[in-house]
Amino acid sequence: MLTAMLIVFVVNVLLGLPLFISLLITSVTGFLFIDPSMMFRMLPQQFFGGINSFSLMAIPLFILSGNLMNAAGLTPKLIDFAKSLVGHLRGGLGYVNVVSSVFFAGVNGSAVADTSALGSLLVPAMKRDGYSASYAAGLTAGSSLIGPIIPPSIFMILYSSITNTSVGDLFLAGVIPGLLLGVAFLIINYCYARKANIAVSAEKPTIKSVFKAMVVAIPALLAPIIIVASIVFGFVTPTESGVLIVIYSLFVGLLSGNLSLKGAYKAVKETAVLTCAIFVIIGASSVVSWQLAYAQVPNEFASMLDPFIDNSVAILLFISLITFITGMLMEEVSALMLLTPVFAPVALHAGVDPVHLGIIITMNITIALITPPMGACVYVAAAVSKIELSEMFKSIWPFVGLALSVLVILIFFPSFTLFLPNLFK
Repeated sequence: MLTAMLIVFVVNVLLGLPLFISLLITSVTGFLFIDPSMMFRMLPQQFFGGINSFSLMAIPLFILSGNLMNAAGLTPKLIDFAKSLVGHLRGGLGYVNVVSSVFFAGVNGSAVADTSALGSLLVPAMKRDGYSASYAAGLTAGSSLIGPIIPPSIFMILYSSITNTSVGDLFLAGVIPGLLLGVAFLIINYCYARKANIAVSAEKPTIKSVFKAMVVAIPALLAPIIIVASIVFGFVTPTESGVLIVIYSLFVGLLSGNLSLKGAYKAVKETAVLTCAIFVIIGASSVVSWQLAYAQVPNEFASMLDPFIDNSVAILLFISLITFITGMLMEEVSALMLLTPVFAPVALHAGVDPVHLGIIITMNITIALITPPMGACVYVAAAVSKIELSEMFKSIWPFVGLALSVLVILIFFPSFTLFLPNLFK
């Protein structure tokens, strides 16, 4: 059954069918093996049951808040603040690229949006400063991985809905790994700037100019603090936090006078399109996940890992390997929805903390965004940098390797992910 479903899915993807249709056709194949008479009852039930979750309502709200802030023109302000902090250093624009991604992560939480927004602004400037186009594109795509790690994170909300893990704990747990990823990309930029002899392109800022840039950027910088604090201290649920941050985004946009009616409409329209795409994938993935559970696939997977059940590090390394390979070949939301129900029981039985597991799975799924051939950020970075896709595929691997190195550190040292959640308990 599993082999037949896998073959059908791969063939449909290669034929270019939309992912959710490929998943639904795959689920029909599964019902032929399980019981064809169940299909008309269980397929719609599991499809709508998969998206009928109060916690999932937070996803469109967080997407909308990010789009509203972008429409309000906050992205350039975040970049200006990053420039005031690190733009005067050798290779300054590379540092600005990474630091801007850290700031932007708290506003949008989308790696693809990060790559598109920051890449279109920073890549041309980096090329003028002496950076190669392939490096500028690779750094932009690589640093965009910080977006889904630092809260808010769609992947973490999905993981929470599957495993009933606290979203607040997951959001807190993502802060240090996101910053570690940022530091790693700052180090690679330092090495590149020295080797390529990138000139200093800006004067050292004054304290006054840094303070001025920070004040202008404060409305955007406060967004992730509001989201995390309101959830962690129990004032609101994650979904209610989404409502809160949408209201805040509207208030900031209207108060600044930069959010027009046309801009708000565009933000709502983009949110609706992206939300629909995500939710049909979630629904279709839920049907396949139910079939895998019905066919006892998680139990078979657990029996394979029985020899390593006392070694949580080995379990996480194996899970990461499978998730990394799957993410290279499958859209990230569907990969998370399909793999988490299989992996979570095994990892938890091996003593892995559910919050730590959530960060590891999120990291793996996020890294898939820059791995050929399916990595969406690779295509966006190539487009905004105006370089050949083949060249982009070649240049991205050092950044993939760097992100994987951070992932391995997190696997061996869970304290990086669990420090903040334990601190606020």
